[in-house]
Amino acid sequence: MANMGQAGVHCKPIILNPERNTIMPQPTAVLFYVANIAKSSTFYSDLFDLKPAIASPFYVMFKLDNGFEFAIYDRNKLQPPAAAMSASAELGFMVADVAALNALHQKWIEKGIEIIMPPMKMYFGGIHFMGLDPDGHRLRVATPD
Repeated sequence: MANMGQAGVHCKPIILNPERNTIMPQPTAVLFYVANIAKSSTFYSDLFDLKPAIASPFYVMFKLDNGFEFAIYDRNKLQPPAAAMSASAELGFMVADVAALNALHQKWIEKGIEIIMPPMKMYFGGIHFMGLDPDGHRLRVATPD
């Protein structure tokens, strides 16, 4: 897992200010800690309709078509161990319009994904719905404003 930044985020250095030669990492991936790597790998492989680019007994990474990397890591193998475990993250998906959102919502229901928020207009814009992965991480699908 080369080029790992803090909190399990892969980083690509970017020079923000050439005069001062400052570097700011640009996130290119997200990593969720999971209780059951096999169950979560199957869940996300089905969700993304994609086979993992990397798969081991404790780490699985999916390389999405847009270049983004989504990885899952067995929470019992973390080094150093995390101080606390919680499903306090969301993975966001943007769809083109309400018809696409409704179609995906129905597909997730058919897949048995737990839906915790049906499609609804949000005060900050767009129509959103939300499901959960096997560890309780939120999966938010939204339309543009």
